Amino acid sequence: MSENLDRLPRIGDPAPDFTAPSTEGEIRFREWRGDSWALLFSHPADFTPVCTTELTALAGRSAEFQARDVKLIGLSIDSVHAHLAWRENIREKLGVEIDFPLIADLSQQVARAYGMLHPGEAETATVRAVFVIDPSHTVRAVVYYPLNVGRNVDELLRLIDALQTATREAVACPVDWRPGDSVIVPPPKTSEEVRRIESAGYERVDFYLNRKSLSTPVGS
Repeated sequence: MSENLDRLPRIGDPAPDFTAPSTEGEIRFREWRGDSWALLFSHPADFTPVCTTELTALAGRSAEFQARDVKLIGLSIDSVHAHLAWRENIREKLGVEIDFPLIADLSQQVARAYGMLHPGEAETATVRAVFVIDPSHTVRAVVYYPLNVGRNVDELLRLIDALQTATREAVACPVDWRPGDSVIVPPPKTSEEVRRIESAGYERVDFYLNRKSLSTPVGS
């Protein structure tokens, strides 16, 4: 395994802190994030077609991330000047304002700390990495895409909804879950919990698989 992948933050790890230049000036990541969630994503390079579609899609739906208290922040191994020129090009050609910072990681300090460099895919570009980081500065999800496949913004929003719901309600979210769907009650760990869950009126498959609507208080 390469040095970069050895240093990949895993789910449940503290998110590596950093200070780096960006299109909004110097970013001190933990200070910039504050008490919000953050979605840190890398793209291979400025002025490239797939990256342009991703950036415009994220910017076009930034209000949906803001409504979930999620701050967007991008990164590539390009200069601040390149980032600024690309943003202006997107505004001029596509009419989209990029309203979140782009980190200029020429030193590769952040990319290496987050395992965004995969030599088998590219020696001089970051892959399409996504890190969802919660208010306690803990990595809650890690998603990777190759250079030639763009990300799905609907899925990123669904992932955030699921993480926030699971955290807030102390439940789990099943396959294809979306807001409004039933959630999974944590399986019992004692015989007393088995009996409590049996009498709770959940949608029951077996003792270990019970679903509930969030209109039903957890543990009722």
